[in-house]
Amino acid sequence: MKKIELLFCGLLLSFVVAAQNNRPDPQPAPDTYEKFKVGMAGYTFANFDLDKTLETLEKCDVKYLCIKDFHLPLNSTEEQIAAFHAKLKAKGITGYAVGPIYMYTEADVDRAFEYARKVGVDLIVGVPLQNLLPYVDKKVKEYDFKYAIHLHGPDMPDKYPDAEDVWNHVKDLDPRIGMCLDIGHDTRNGKNPVADLKKYHKRVFDMHIKDVTAPTKQGYSVEIGRGIIDFPALVKMLRKVGYDGKCSLEHERNMKDPFIGIAESIGYFRGVIATTSGRKK
Repeated sequence: MKKIELLFCGLLLSFVVAAQNNRPDPQPAPDTYEKFKVGMAGYTFANFDLDKTLETLEKCDVKYLCIKDFHLPLNSTEEQIAAFHAKLKAKGITGYAVGPIYMYTEADVDRAFEYARKVGVDLIVGVPLQNLLPYVDKKVKEYDFKYAIHLHGPDMPDKYPDAEDVWNHVKDLDPRIGMCLDIGHDTRNGKNPVADLKKYHKRVFDMHIKDVTAPTKQGYSVEIGRGIIDFPALVKMLRKVGYDGKCSLEHERNMKDPFIGIAESIGYFRGVIATTSGRKK
């Protein structure tokens, strides 16, 4: 199915369901009936406060947020954390993980794990210096958290450029240490994220979804469906491997005015899910 048809199906699905049920705004999106869930990476809103972030998630009917520290600082008090969660709850949103958090010292690792504990999540998306991995291994055992290393593509070759690189660093560590598979960065480093999901799925604890224009460093982020990533194949692989984490949109185009692009990307991704499900509508 052509990409424009998938985008059309995703948008049409929302309109048809709303019309059939004659529901007032805001109209909830149809349930995708999948093990994996659609989420949002907090970095998408680097230029916006928490209120605008939650307003956007509510409008897109996205229920899961990976929490960035510019919305909830690492040194937040218990009162600030409680107030943060209250805001999310009022919008029907759950903070499911924290990060990405960059870690350059053991003290940074300690701070991140304690932060996650206080926030009440058991998944850290982290970017530790490679020499810190034995210490991360120790902290994972202590806290019983999952730790997903965020890969960064060809722009940061010393910070886990693709899924294979992450795997090579974690394969002999505690199985709770894995990766946040950023499919855009993986693609820009010349890899195939669908094949990498299949190969490394037991260590994929989180995913950042986006589309890109080329499998090279010169490739750049675009709205989902406008680039080269094969999203129907990706969704089918998510089902095949039984991925039950979040697929969080990390929208990196027009970040000072990302809202139309966010809606387009979420609509396209949901359209792919609907049109590849095999279920009767």
